[in-house]
Amino acid sequence: SQPAFDQVAMTPRTVGAYTEISRKLLLQSSVGVQDFVSQDLITVIGLAMDAAAINGAGSAQPVGILNTSGILTQTIAGSAPTWAEVVGFETKVAAESADEPTCAYLTTPKVRGILRQTLPNTAAKDPIWQSPNGNGADGTVNGYRGFVSSNVPATLGAGTNEHAIVFGNFADLIIGLWGSVDLLLDPYSLSKSGGMR
Repeated sequence: SQPAFDQVAMTPRTVGAYTEISRKLLLQSSVGVQDFVSQDLITVIGLAMDAAAINGAGSAQPVGILNTSGILTQTIAGSAPTWAEVVGFETKVAAESADEPTCAYLTTPKVRGILRQTLPNTAAKDPIWQSPNGNGADGTVNGYRGFVSSNVPATLGAGTNEHAIVFGNFADLIIGLWGSVDLLLDPYSLSKSGGMR
């Protein structure tokens, strides 16, 4: 086969978060509060990156998976995905020669709950979404890893109550990082009260 290459232009974007720590908290707590606050800020920034990767709209945000042109779609006709519709995700991806071991499902917590209660057919003993098998995922769907994120949209469709399900080769998701997370201590903004930002 003849491989095809492309040059992907990336544009740096900035995501930031801050929290304010009072002077009283600093005086009454151990050094552990600084570690707690630092970890919380890193988590918040990670969630913002997750949201942009999944559903970023472009412009001020990167373009996320759900807003990338040319992405295949699978229609879910009823209020819950059927086994045939779940297999339809995999069939469409495989038809594009993208069916890899790194393929996985990504959806909302509500859809995971529904799929945990939905059997593929009347003879089946196990639900569509099964318990994790030690592969670092939130579960498995038809042998593929399944992940859950509250950043997956749950307000799609005409009634704005439809949830997204994503299936694909997540090794193809490119996130460019310029540097790492910078944590800066600002002792000036709250200097009158002795706090820090």
